Amino acid sequence: MPVLNEHAYLRRAVETVLGQDVGVPTELILALAPSTDGTTELARELAAADDRIVLVDNPGADIPIGLNRAIRAGSHPTIVRVDAHSELEPEYTRRALATLDRVRAANVGGVMRAEGRTPFQRAVARAYNSPVGLGGGAYHGGAEEGDAESAYLGVLRRAVLDEVGLFDETIRRGEDWELNLRIRRAGYRVWFDPSLSVTYWPRESWTRLIRQFSATGRWRGELVRRYGRGNSLRFFAPPALVVAIALGIVVGVLQATGVLTGWWSVAASVVYLPVIAYAVLVIVVALGPGGGKGWRDKLWTVAVLPTMHLAWGWGFVTGVLRGAHDTVDTSRLGDRNTPLP
Repeated sequence: MPVLNEHAYLRRAVETVLGQDVGVPTELILALAPSTDGTTELARELAAADDRIVLVDNPGADIPIGLNRAIRAGSHPTIVRVDAHSELEPEYTRRALATLDRVRAANVGGVMRAEGRTPFQRAVARAYNSPVGLGGGAYHGGAEEGDAESAYLGVLRRAVLDEVGLFDETIRRGEDWELNLRIRRAGYRVWFDPSLSVTYWPRESWTRLIRQFSATGRWRGELVRRYGRGNSLRFFAPPALVVAIALGIVVGVLQATGVLTGWWSVAASVVYLPVIAYAVLVIVVALGPGGGKGWRDKLWTVAVLPTMHLAWGWGFVTGVLRGAHDTVDTSRLGDRNTPLP
């Protein structure tokens, strides 16, 4: 479990992990980044109360580095990746291990079931759980068991990790997708099991959501630079929206200033169609069951969906054109723009 500034969530996350009834020896390894909200002190308190908890340092606060340090510190043949911002269902690990053996997979994952505590966080959770929100990946609400492109968190065989290599420490976001790509290219199965469910708590504020999705989008653009069509087509929808909006603004300015007139203006107006279609889609989603129960919920949905898509899409365009370089997700770091203390 990589951990950074998770004081409000860590205790419950740890409880759900330690509460797993697996029937074999287990350990929970926390990779501690330099938190500023008392998370490290809480982690030490939890470790002092249960000898199954092992602490390792992750001074750079990079998730793949923290994961690799935790994996290397482990002593068992199966790795269960967990997150400090999530909660495991009681039978999660036992079911995952059974599925791992049943289908002879290298990695098994389930459904990310997002939930929220505030109106804003609940709106983000609804977007996470909607095919429109995050593009319909299996672990965002898939119902059929089968081979998958990637896995949320994941229950992995250490032997396969040793063979293909651990997480790529040069990738700060999307490291799980890239690892699963290597696993599949090595001839192993990545499997989705909808009976596995993990509760996930999204970001709690608008600015943190924008930071998260912008960084994630930029790293997806970097992964496109590295792996091209190894990436699913669904990843290209948000940047296409950003490009359509940019073209619409340019055409609108040219029309308003009289540069585009007559039939040329009419023909150029076709660039508005995808933007209008997107706006209609967002409104339809907000007015339906996926938009929440009251008008406030629906207004939050109208605000959150474009925020996620545009932040991710703009980050993606930037990542494709310029690369991700040292881009980090600062959404858990307050006003600082670096993960370092």
